[in-house]
Order: sequence, then structure tokens, then C-alpha cells
Amino acid sequence: MPPAFKRVPAIDKCFAILDLLARTREPMGISDISGELDLNKSTVFNIVHTLQDLNVLEHNPGGKFVFGTRLYILGNIAGNRSELIQAAHPYLEMINAKTKLSAFLGIRADRRSILIDKVDSAYGIKVSSEIGLRMPVLAGPGIKAMLTQLPDEEIDDILARTELKPYTPHTTTDIATYRREVLEARQQGIVIDRQEYIEGMVSFAIPVKVKGGGLQAAIWAVGLTHQVPESSFPEISSLLKGIASELNSGAGGV
Repeated sequence: MPPAFKRVPAIDKCFAILDLLARTREPMGISDISGELDLNKSTVFNIVHTLQDLNVLEHNPGGKFVFGTRLYILGNIAGNRSELIQAAHPYLEMINAKTKLSAFLGIRADRRSILIDKVDSAYGIKVSSEIGLRMPVLAGPGIKAMLTQLPDEEIDDILARTELKPYTPHTTTDIATYRREVLEARQQGIVIDRQEYIEGMVSFAIPVKVKGGGLQAAIWAVGLTHQVPESSFPEISSLLKGIASELNSGAGGV
């Protein structure tokens, strides 16, 4: 028998909310959740916004709540059974082996990308980041590749509430220019970052479609500028665009 303990009602209510969202598989608002679970709206409000602050839940553009990236990451760590990671990881290994660049897989959390997998075997100098890393707002090529998967109006909404930060002298800080770059990347199928986020680094990113359409993902490869001469850009771009084509060829993506 377990030792005596005092059950915490707030945790019961929290998991009731998460279970409801899992069962309905649809975004839900405060009133929806309150009505379904017969809970006080103020209780639901406080629990849901606490979960949002923890990135367990996220607001969607309609103002309702969906599962957030923290649950996705915890689920992957617990079981490592994510179809996305299983599908993408061999390609990260391929990129790393063929280009000697560090390869990363990330997902979108509003205006940030979150690293969920990587292959960065050492080849002399390597570029490395920790799984779970949350990139700064609209920083790096990964988030730009993810934005290419969104409708134009959603891109406009994200940019309308963002002040672009100059991470390096090469960073795009003009909203109209950034938007144009996203739309161009959508047409080209790849993002090339020339020292825009970190000086001395170049990176390439491709969008990865996730089944269900509720999540955007990307793969990106990163190296130091002296490792990646401009003459190698076409070959690396071709490799990554080929990988994107293979990963995204199935119905609905990965």
C-alpha cells in the first residue's frame, strides 16, 4: 500500500482538461471546457493559462487552446516513439554524414522554433545545441521554413505583433522584407541563412509537413562560414530539397 497522501484537486482538474482535449481532438475555449467538465470558469481560466505559461497548452489563432510543444517534447523523451522523429532522424544522419554540418529537427511554437532532435557528430569543429532549446523570436532559418507552411494571413498576423531584433549586422529587421523572404522561400523550397542569426555561421532549412496540419516542423543544417563556401550552396540545397521531397511525399506529410 502507498503511504497516506493528500490528493491535490487542482491536479485532478488539470488532467481532466488535458484528457478532454485529447479525446475531442479539437481546439477548445474556456467556456467549452467549463461546460464539458462542469467546472467553474475561473478555475478553468487559471488552470488553462498556467498550462499555457508552461507551454503545455497554446492559443490557436481562433483564441482556443490546443496542445503545446512541451507535451510534444516530453512525449518524445518518454517514449522516443514520435513518428516525426523516427521519420526525420535518418535524414539528419544523412545530412551530417554528407555535408559534415550539424543537422537539427525543430517544431514551431508561435514565433519560435524548438529543437526536438539533432545529429552533430564531431567533424573537427561542430555546431551544437541542446534538445529542448527554444530559439529567440523569429530567429534562425528553421522558423522561417516553418512559416512557409502557413497561410499568408497567419504569417501577417505573426509579423504584425513582432518587432524584429537585429541579431547580427546581416539580420533582416524590416517586416515587409522578412515577409517577402518567407514567400520566396515557399517558392524555392529552402531557406538559406547567411550569418543572419549568428555571425560566422551559415545555415539551410527545409519545411517538413506533419500529418494533421496542426504542427509545423523544419530540418536545418548549420556550419561555420569557412566550412561552407558559397560554391557548395547548390549541392547542399539540392540535397536538402531532395530530403524535403521524400519526407513530404506521403499523404499529409510525416
